[in-house]
Amino acid sequence: MNQGKSIFSQIMDFLPKHKFRQCVNRYGGNYRVRSFTCFDQFMCMAFAQLTYRESLRDIECCLRALKEKLYHMGIRGKVSRSTIAYANENRDWRIYCDFAQILIHQARKLYADDDFGLQLQEGFSDEEGSTQCRRK
Repeated sequence: MNQGKSIFSQIMDFLPKHKFRQCVNRYGGNYRVRSFTCFDQFMCMAFAQLTYRESLRDIECCLRALKEKLYHMGIRGKVSRSTIAYANENRDWRIYCDFAQILIHQARKLYADDDFGLQLQEGFSDEEGSTQCRRK
């Protein structure tokens, strides 16, 4: 029997949760939210990405199979397809864009001296040269 934390929760422990909360507060992401917070949404989407889930139905099915372990993985809200879909459609995308920029900045500092065989430019840029995230 496993006595430790799941690998997913160990990976998620490296994320700066305080910075994520700052991003959520900046855009009012948890305003009038009762159970499925922005952090729950992020954890579900991160789990889906790491386990190669392809649809909301697939995400829901996989997370429901782990129902007893969700709390220990860091997911506190009720997971259902409609809840995830509503959150994905109505939450401000800039929360996750800003958090991604924070993670990219941390990764750049960690790997500044490593040679990857390509040159990385600072920030994202589009046709106009802007360094901010844009919604597609």
